Amino acid sequence: MPIPNHEVKEDRGRKRKRGSSGNESTPGPPRRWRTDTKRRIYSFKLLEALRRLRRSSSASPPRVRVVREAADRALAAAARGRTRWSRAVLSGSRLLRLKARRRPGVTAACGRQRKSPALVMPERRRSSAPDIRRRTRVLGRLVPGCRKLSVPTLLEEALDYIAALQLQVRAMSELADMLSGSSRSARLGSP
Repeated sequence: MPIPNHEVKEDRGRKRKRGSSGNESTPGPPRRWRTDTKRRIYSFKLLEALRRLRRSSSASPPRVRVVREAADRALAAAARGRTRWSRAVLSGSRLLRLKARRRPGVTAACGRQRKSPALVMPERRRSSAPDIRRRTRVLGRLVPGCRKLSVPTLLEEALDYIAALQLQVRAMSELADMLSGSSRSARLGSP
């Protein structure tokens, strides 16, 4: 009797499915962030972080940067430190808190302004290798903790970070919709 494709075949003492490779059996990083469970975990952690912000600064409303940092820390906590970017976000927030304790009130802005570079288009492109290196450097700066990674590792981290940010956008827009809906109903119900 022939063995169908979905059944297991013997290969050098190990069992494995026919026609599948090791990469297909493990879910990729972006798929992990699309589950409903991950969305709920992140939403819960985000609400906790926002409540803590509200309790700590009850006199004044929280600033945009503080809310963004809290949302990023909640996202990194939902990743459970499994990725380099999540560990960088969590350790970076600790470093910022330590610096704030050491030197309170030292936040001076630099008075220099950047000069805008002149746009010069080259006549002919000789090689795209410098462009690729420049773009990977820029990508490494955009993903937290990924400045000095190899290109394949950087791309994996970037994929995971992008999927996590998409989850963050969905969760925050749902939260904003719920809050705007509840505030509208409260305004409509009051005389």
